[in-house]
Amino acid sequence: MDEGQDRSFRNKSSSPRRVPVVAVVTEDEETQGVFKPMDLNHVIQLLEENDKDDLEEKQLKSVKKLVQCYQNGLPLRDLAKIFKILNLCAAKIENQHQFVESVYDILKLCSLPFLKKKVSDEITYAEDTANSVALLGDLMKIPSSELRIQICKCIVNFYHAEPPKKYIPGYQQASSSYKAKMAEVGGLAKTMVQSITLLENQLIEKLWVLKVLQHLSTSEGNCTLMVKAQAASKICAHLNDPDPSGQLLFRSTEILWNLLEKSPKQEIIQQLSTLECLVTLKEVFKNLFMRGFSHYDRQLRNDILVITTIIAQNLEAPMIECGFTRDLILFTTFNEVKSQNPLVKGLKLSNSYEDFELKKLLFNIIVILCKDLPTVQLLIDGKVVLALLTYVKKPEKHKVMEWSAAQYEDLQLHAIATLSSVAPLLIEEYLSCQGNARVLAFLEWCESEDPFFSHGNSFHGTGGRGNKFAQMRYTLRLLRAMVHLENETVNTDLCEKGTIQQLIGIFKNIISRPNEKEEAIVLEIQSDILLILSGLCEHHIQRKEIFGTEGVDIILHVMKTDAKKLQSDLGYNVLLFSTLDSIWCCILGCYLSEDYFLEKEGIFLLLDVLALNQKKFCNLILGIMVEFCDNPKTAAHVNAWRGRKNQTAASLLIKLWRKEEKELGVRRDKNGKIIDTKKPLFTSFQEQQKTIPLPANCPSIAVMDVAENIRAKIYAVLGKLDFENLPGLSAEHFVTLCIIHRYLDFKIGEIWNEIYEEIKLENLRPVTSDKRILETITIASENIGKMVASLQSEMIESQARQDVQNEQKVYTKIQTTHKQRELANKSWENFLARTSNTKTLKKAKRLQEKAIESSKYNERTQNAVLHPTVIKGLNTTIPSGRVVTVESTPVRLLGGPLADTDIALKKLPVRGGALQRVKAVKTVDEAKKSIPI
Repeated sequence: MDEGQDRSFRNKSSSPRRVPVVAVVTEDEETQGVFKPMDLNHVIQLLEENDKDDLEEKQLKSVKKLVQCYQNGLPLRDLAKIFKILNLCAAKIENQHQFVESVYDILKLCSLPFLKKKVSDEITYAEDTANSVALLGDLMKIPSSELRIQICKCIVNFYHAEPPKKYIPGYQQASSSYKAKMAEVGGLAKTMVQSITLLENQLIEKLWVLKVLQHLSTSEGNCTLMVKAQAASKICAHLNDPDPSGQLLFRSTEILWNLLEKSPKQEIIQQLSTLECLVTLKEVFKNLFMRGFSHYDRQLRNDILVITTIIAQNLEAPMIECGFTRDLILFTTFNEVKSQNPLVKGLKLSNSYEDFELKKLLFNIIVILCKDLPTVQLLIDGKVVLALLTYVKKPEKHKVMEWSAAQYEDLQLHAIATLSSVAPLLIEEYLSCQGNARVLAFLEWCESEDPFFSHGNSFHGTGGRGNKFAQMRYTLRLLRAMVHLENETVNTDLCEKGTIQQLIGIFKNIISRPNEKEEAIVLEIQSDILLILSGLCEHHIQRKEIFGTEGVDIILHVMKTDAKKLQSDLGYNVLLFSTLDSIWCCILGCYLSEDYFLEKEGIFLLLDVLALNQKKFCNLILGIMVEFCDNPKTAAHVNAWRGRKNQTAASLLIKLWRKEEKELGVRRDKNGKIIDTKKPLFTSFQEQQKTIPLPANCPSIAVMDVAENIRAKIYAVLGKLDFENLPGLSAEHFVTLCIIHRYLDFKIGEIWNEIYEEIKLENLRPVTSDKRILETITIASENIGKMVASLQSEMIESQARQDVQNEQKVYTKIQTTHKQRELANKSWENFLARTSNTKTLKKAKRLQEKAIESSKYNERTQNAVLHPTVIKGLNTTIPSGRVVTVESTPVRLLGGPLADTDIALKKLPVRGGALQRVKAVKTVDEAKKSIPI
């Protein structure tokens, strides 16, 4: 404070003593007019005194003066002291009722903006502010309706910040979310929830508290605090309290929604899963369902039902005990199945959006309720299956409907989806209602060409706009759910009604009318059809015969799918899995179908898929191959198959074996040779696991290994193909084949080793003969490993020698080629020398003539006629006849031999090499004229 301010202050003060001012005072005089000097410490000290007679009046005056001082806002630096004063005043109310007004006035100040002088004030005074705001919740204990309402108004204003009434130089308002943040940090939400118990019969205060909690529940931090204070159960228990305004139910529902969204859902569900809460929810819902006619009531009714649906996910919730489940089932079915229950007598749903949503929500909660098995009897009593089956029919023309076409379509699809969950639990009711007949008749309509424009606007109608794919999709899901119950009565009924032929026909029609736009849905439909057929035909030869060649054809069609599509995300993988399952269930075991499958090159298609090297398919395909190899015709097809780069089936299987062992961490050297002869099949997992004594009915690790990888299946397939006559194998393949051939021996030895180790761990001592047998088996198993390793070494060495020989042959061939090139070059050089040097030409001519003379037969018979073999005067050094071939220019200069002559004769060129076509042919006379020598 500068001198001018100090002088001004002394002039206004009547006391000679300088009083320290604990207030926000700016440097100019205008600020002093806004914040009058106030000694807050003096006020606190005054309120803490109790022994003076006129003290109460002074205390009230000082508080009133404080209220007047801070009419434009509360500085953060003074907030802690102001709230301390507030707390002192509140403590005096019990004995001095006059302080109620003072507390009320200070609470009104708390609704004003919080002011900061520095930007850092929000951080500096954060702890003090949070503790001060938290006191508001404690003040709710004061039994004063007026004060409680004012506290609630003050907190609500935290979320509706208003600017200061008057501009204060040197100060600015704290950020708009600062108060709300401090309320969260101070834990105000928890104390406000606890205050609900103080307001049992005070509706107005209760509504204000709910309004506060509605604002507080918009943040996750506050929701967490409210959950700890059991807010969900406390609020839900009062949902049905009398309230003419309707605010209590609305605000309570809003708070419950916020808690479910912003706090751990399971904890909220646990709090709401009490009998008291569920009875309250039931009464509220029934009241809104039967008497709520306004748009607002219907929305609130649907919100309550959604909350109930979430609670119903907890199977421990007493939904049945409180009678809520029975009422919900009644409300779901009363439109379709007439009931004399007074709750629904004269009740009717409209086609409004809220009632339409209600119907879908009721279908949805039935799906959740049926997961609790005790609900099954209530579903039977409520005739739920019959109600849902009323939707499984084609739309009837010229019939007045209570729903619009789009709404009915959505409800129909939702009902069929619900039936997929309910019908498997109520098989007798499903059959008594002729469920299979209705479903198959509806499926027939889905396949027909009847004109039908589907809207496809809903979740269940995805991809069904303008077609019947959505209806077919959910109907097939229902059939699949029923078939996979493996209930013989249901499956027999389906087969007697021609389901197998009908489904094959549908599949063929889908193939004949491809729809790329809805490809994902079409693939799902095809997958479901194949799965249904698999469920029907499995273990029944007669049904497999009905499946027949037409069924095999649709399987072959899928097997011919482009390999690139199998790697897409459109559902081709699921379709292929369904197809492989159909091969297993619908073809294997029926010799006619097996033979037709082989005749149509089905094994080739299986091996083509196996060659894609996708691990997810390998196990299933190899299992099918093992079963197929029981057919004597299969081996020829497998051996005849050729893949990329002329790969054979045997080499493919060995490649898969090596890859599988690499993934399992089996110890092999770089050539695939056995390293550990005692444990030749041990995986890295088996190495890490210690042997543990197990009961006799529990499979050991060695036994489980057989089922957990594909090595056993590869061994079985190659064994049925005969290990010794496998085509297209290299030495590397044979090295691995030695191990595969002995797989069973190795596995038996591995299991006996486990038995021996378990006996040792259990401190059992076998009798002498048993011990000798165990040792003999162990040694024999190790000897087999050594023998295989030795055989592998011989193969590797033999291959190495063969490689050396092949390399030598290649080198020899290279040398021969080089030698031929040298001879050809030398011949060409001689030819050039003769044509360019006369002396060389003459010398060559003389040598030629000499050679000719020396080759003649010297002894002549009498009267013999001699014919000259040499043309005189011909100066050439090549054998000459009636015609000659002239090659005057080197081939490398012209780019190739001369060709395409009139006579087109072939003759060995002078320079040697292969026969070449010449361009011109001349007689001897022409040669003399054209060739100067």
